[in-house]
Amino acid sequence: MFYTYVLKSIKDDKLYVGSTSDLKTRIKFHDQGRVTATKGRRPLKLIYYEACLTKDKAEERERYFKTGFGRGFLKNRI
Repeated sequence: MFYTYVLKSIKDDKLYVGSTSDLKTRIKFHDQGRVTATKGRRPLKLIYYEACLTKDKAEERERYFKTGFGRGFLKNRI
């Protein structure tokens, strides 16, 4: 199983979108500051995730969420 996830920074209210095969461990890495892209934006809160059957589908959803339409979808969904 693969996951696409969205984190929200409590510090600056911005969103981070990513994908992974191990959601629990990846979130732990973000919380520990081991991910460069979010290190300075902690604390973070997991606000949305989707499970996908393939890595390609998870990465496709990640790319979609990073577009204007995808951001709009997330805004309406959350």
